[in-house]
Amino acid sequence: MGDKLRQSLKICVMTLAFSALTVKAQEKLPLKLIATIPMPGFTGDFDHFGLDFKGNRLFLASEDQKTVEVFDLRTGERIHSIKGFGQPLTMAFLPESNRLIVADGGDTDAVELVDCKDYKIIDTLKLGQGVDHSAYNPLTGYFYVENGGGPGAKVHALTIIDTKAFKKIGEISELPGNSNEGMVIDRQGKKLYVNLTGTDEVGVIDLNTRQLIAKWPLPDAHVAHAIALDETNHRLFTATRKPSQFIVFNTDTGKVVAALPCVGVNSDMWLDLARKRIYVTGSETASVFEQRDADHYAHVAEVPTAYRAKSSLFVPGLKRLYVADSGKGKADAKLALQIFEVQ
Repeated sequence: MGDKLRQSLKICVMTLAFSALTVKAQEKLPLKLIATIPMPGFTGDFDHFGLDFKGNRLFLASEDQKTVEVFDLRTGERIHSIKGFGQPLTMAFLPESNRLIVADGGDTDAVELVDCKDYKIIDTLKLGQGVDHSAYNPLTGYFYVENGGGPGAKVHALTIIDTKAFKKIGEISELPGNSNEGMVIDRQGKKLYVNLTGTDEVGVIDLNTRQLIAKWPLPDAHVAHAIALDETNHRLFTATRKPSQFIVFNTDTGKVVAALPCVGVNSDMWLDLARKRIYVTGSETASVFEQRDADHYAHVAEVPTAYRAKSSLFVPGLKRLYVADSGKGKADAKLALQIFEVQ
């Protein structure tokens, strides 16, 4: 009995020591996990988020369930499920009207308008095939939606939707390649930067003329997904998947000034201006980079997340990074919403 008791005590001491080391290690990381909200019964991938900061709501596209899930922004509690989509992918919240505009892909290939009081789809605009990524310009109320490409296509387009009238008002056509991924618009609403995945370039679009005015080739890298913009330092960040790289462009010259390895299967990226950090989310970890100056960056951490935790949203006002744990290709994957606090 004495030997067994000593062995049990030894195991307990080792367990406590390991737990203490784990907590201490996590405290040193730039992101600290403060909540995990399990989503039992959910399968497949989550796509992108939407944010209603004043209304304290977080929106998340669930592809397999064909829903947009609604969470309490501060507690993480799931409060509603909006149904009726084909394959919800990207979205933007419209605070003036309390509505959500959603790019709905798959076989639907449309844009849906959701009344966020009753959580119902109230209008639909059909577009060409290949509806997927989008970008919203809050200065004009215009929503730019990728479509018109698809397998084998040499070009694709961005349809421009006036969200106040909810109608198509134009198109940016003849974009090279069959598709694009992440897009970001500058604060003045004059330029849109887009990852042209079909041609391995970053495209620059003049939103006044609706013309592609520049193409910046990726440096021996392919399949760019995540994108972010640092206007203060005239830098654009993109992240590729083959190989997985974090790449920095000078927006004045279109030249690459830095490139470092990052997490794979990445999909979202965020600039934390207050801490001069960049967060890139992918499968299993989030890569954290520190900006030493406009041309120099250091990889500071790989923060553990979960399988295919590629979609994320950074909310500076709460000092939080929200991460969606997906499940595509893994039968036993545990889908969840993770909430990290920046440190």
